[in-house]
Amino acid sequence: MTDAYIYDALRTPRGKGRKDGALHEVTSLSLSAQTLNAVKQRNNLDGHAVEDVIWGNVTQVMEQGGCLARSAVLASDLDESIPGLAINRFCASGMEAVNLAANQVRGGAGAAYIAGGVEMMGRVPMGSDGAAIAVDPSLAMKTYFVPQGISADIIATEYGFSRDDADALAVESQRRAKAAWDDNRFARSVITVTDQNGLPILDHDEYMRPGTDMQSLGALKASFKDMGEVMPGFDKVALMKYPHLEKIEHVHHAGNSSGIVDGAAAVLIGNKEFGEKFGLKPRARIRATAKIGTDPTIMLTGPVPVTEKILADNGMSIKDIDLFEVNEAFAAVVLRFMQAFDVDADKVNVNGGAIAMGHPLGATGAMIIGTLLDEMERADKETGLATLCIASGMGAATILERV
Repeated sequence: MTDAYIYDALRTPRGKGRKDGALHEVTSLSLSAQTLNAVKQRNNLDGHAVEDVIWGNVTQVMEQGGCLARSAVLASDLDESIPGLAINRFCASGMEAVNLAANQVRGGAGAAYIAGGVEMMGRVPMGSDGAAIAVDPSLAMKTYFVPQGISADIIATEYGFSRDDADALAVESQRRAKAAWDDNRFARSVITVTDQNGLPILDHDEYMRPGTDMQSLGALKASFKDMGEVMPGFDKVALMKYPHLEKIEHVHHAGNSSGIVDGAAAVLIGNKEFGEKFGLKPRARIRATAKIGTDPTIMLTGPVPVTEKILADNGMSIKDIDLFEVNEAFAAVVLRFMQAFDVDADKVNVNGGAIAMGHPLGATGAMIIGTLLDEMERADKETGLATLCIASGMGAATILERV
């Protein structure tokens, strides 16, 4: 198989996903095109430089519908001979775009790809596309469907994580994110978003709340308690699936769950010959990729079995990994990952995560791959693993190896 290398990885800042967010005036198309243009300009790409653009976006309706990937290519400065593929694997869409691109290169189907994704959560609301698992009773009843927040609380209950455990992880995420920005650790990767006149709009992650502490989080009401215990009573659904639990402990709230934000990210992937043609130096090799299906009710445990799978498939152990990026969809997801593998917290999400900076659904998977690569270089580490939990019960992972 041909080796697939990462030549570049970049992202936009994350803007607050609401009407007063800095990126609210920017369309999904414009943000995607700006991101693609940055890849082209930074790497001096011309002509049919890449085989395809694979672009993740989760809520594929309104301005994010209609194969946004192809629309983004046409709106960008890339050559129109480059096609586009829009994909959706929920929260792992950006990672799956990278993994698909890498495996296409490895299999000889093209020399290079741009892969990544976008989500403008303040413009295209999460869930506005509908979902059979949530709205079709025949599937919802079969799978014991509950919303993701309830699933996160089930994880906390099943594996013994308290409200204080979840809040402490959130406080640390905020502290690490601030330290990373203060130390300019994202300087290589974060591009400035501009308006239609080329004037800068945002050059930093807007969602962060660096003053967060245990006291301020302790004052927040558990977000999913009412929908679990009162109406529509999802706790009863969960307890039918998991009768060994006496009750669901509701520990998650807005402060220890991922933020709703806008953002985009892209990764340039190619073989050795591509790099030589454009005078580019590879930053890392994509050593392995994996995906897996998991229990759809507890839903968010995927990072554990997919990590077990990717390690086993490649003859590796958890001790072979120097750094980890585990998407902070909810605090319990990361706590469970560290518990399952007995991983030192100092190796996980070193620069903070989605609790502090936000989770633009279709872009996050590509974002954490870029963050992982930057930190591997900064800390002079050789091997890193990025992974995400995924709605409906799935997991995805990517292993990077510096070259």
